[in-house]
Amino acid sequence: MYVDGSVIIGAAGAAGPAGYSGISYLPCNPANGFFPDLRSAPRTDLLYFCSPNNPTGACATKAQLAALVAFAHDNGTIIIYDAAYAEYISDPALPKSIFEVEGARGVALEVNSFSKPIGFTGVRLGWTVVPEELRFSDGSQVSKDWNRVMTTLFNGASNVAQAGGLAALGEAGQAEMRASVAHYMGNATLIKACLDRLGVENFGGTDAPYIWARFPGKTSWEAFEHILAACAVVTTPGSGFGPAGESFLRFSAFGHREDVEEAAQRLELRLR
Repeated sequence: MYVDGSVIIGAAGAAGPAGYSGISYLPCNPANGFFPDLRSAPRTDLLYFCSPNNPTGACATKAQLAALVAFAHDNGTIIIYDAAYAEYISDPALPKSIFEVEGARGVALEVNSFSKPIGFTGVRLGWTVVPEELRFSDGSQVSKDWNRVMTTLFNGASNVAQAGGLAALGEAGQAEMRASVAHYMGNATLIKACLDRLGVENFGGTDAPYIWARFPGKTSWEAFEHILAACAVVTTPGSGFGPAGESFLRFSAFGHREDVEEAAQRLELRLR
């Protein structure tokens, strides 16, 4: 969606084998700890960053986010920080918001949603934090442009969705949210343990509801087709998330417990 959004607004050039011109792709993989090498990163107007990450399940440390903020300050870049999975972070040392980092309010805006922590995916209710300190290079406030765009293209969330959001923020809603997150992270634990027993290298699944599994010697689609045919288990080919995802599959923890348990049994029975 980050790439396609940039293409739709005309910020990208022609498509080629390595992606769209005008867009810089920053590989995040096991070799770099799923955090981009900012020393070789080119200057861009916007930098999209998602933590906890979909699809890798990686979660950036405060030191990594501080490096990202410093890069943005040095290069006049605005960070669009996607925190949709923040409620899945269990490690208290890991930041749930980029605004936990000093200086972030001058270079970042943060997007979040009720979709992932409490099942609003179809209801469509989220929010964006745009600090008053965030400004364009001419000194004008980003928040004013943001407000103009949103009030022109969007009439606001429905009353039904807003009522649901208010309920989610209440005491009962917060308890339900914690239960929902715990349920899906329980699923993630089952999937991760299954892959560990099978000897499949995997990442994530501890502070995010996704497990990123590597299948050396196979393309993502070959691994996907093999597991689908052998186990009748559906995964997501990593190449769909960009070139750095080749040979990986994404396993999602979103589902009923009994379905996840059956999928794990099929994998262990038929992939050994």
